Amino acid sequence: MLRAALVGLPSSGKTTLFQLMTSIHDAPRGKGDVNIGISKVPDDRLDNLTAMYNPRKRVPATVEFTDIIVAGRTGTGAQALVDVAGYKNADALVHVVRAFRDPSIPHPSGSIDPARDAQTMEDELILADLGVAERRLERIEKDLKRGKSAELQKERELVQRCKDALEHGTPLRALQLAGDDLKLLRGFQFLSAKALLLVINLDENDVAEVGADVARAAERTGLTSFLAHASTKAVALCARIELEISQLAADDAKAFLADLGLTETGLDRVIRTTYDLLGYLSFFTVGEDECRAWSIARGTSAQLAAGEIHSDIQRGFIRAEVVPYDALTTRGSMHAAREHGEVRLEGKDYIVQDGDIINFRHAT
Repeated sequence: MLRAALVGLPSSGKTTLFQLMTSIHDAPRGKGDVNIGISKVPDDRLDNLTAMYNPRKRVPATVEFTDIIVAGRTGTGAQALVDVAGYKNADALVHVVRAFRDPSIPHPSGSIDPARDAQTMEDELILADLGVAERRLERIEKDLKRGKSAELQKERELVQRCKDALEHGTPLRALQLAGDDLKLLRGFQFLSAKALLLVINLDENDVAEVGADVARAAERTGLTSFLAHASTKAVALCARIELEISQLAADDAKAFLADLGLTETGLDRVIRTTYDLLGYLSFFTVGEDECRAWSIARGTSAQLAAGEIHSDIQRGFIRAEVVPYDALTTRGSMHAAREHGEVRLEGKDYIVQDGDIINFRHAT
């Protein structure tokens, strides 16, 4: 399952956003409490396939979100996150940045400055990672004194490179490592190496003007430079409006969004953007029993994708019967798509594409 962790300064709207996305409204609020919830990835394609097949069960892709109440005397208390499994194991960080103005909810720094807050969080993550890198280098040096090792020397070079970047204030996601270096880096669970989603929590008065336009929201809040960073995206919303929408009937909520010039809620955009940020896509299995969206990393082969369903299917893989979503929905049925030659048989090395509908043939 994909995992994302929410971070942010006190009074940013972080916990409110978590509660709205996960429907957990009675989560503990004490310092140090860890809350975990599951959000369904919105996908019109799964809705349409469900309408076509009318299955007994509809199963969307999901993202697990973690929220922890932490607050250091200065900054965000990101050092505390190093010891929290929900953050170390997260695939991405979701930083809720306050951009709303409300005198009744004082900002801990005394003023509203989204760019300052975003940089404060980045600095805290970098500082926490620097401590991890320094401790790891000390351990490697001790191990190397006992005997040289090619693996340890390679690890030392990588950790030293990370330490140099951190000392210059560069988050590790900017290094854009690949291959063995990336695998090794993941083992350290550095916080600043994780993909980052900035959630710009706007003022109600700004939503009508900005809408879902991230570039305009970033420019308005001084966050444009952050969007140029590697593995970084943003979503703009107003948590207070999202709360109002969550309390409306479906038709009323749709009308409310239309009045704001929006087609979907900000919560849906946060969930889907987190999914996209991590480089994941969905393929589907369909039938009268179940229509389901399966999450896999981009570049995954058909045989490995089969393993997401069951290890026995991966082991006994023979062929993948594949039809693109657009072809199936245009033809109206699998039978019609097959008659038009749009259902293909693919081997184990076929790279699954976003929206593929797959039936795996396998030996039992």
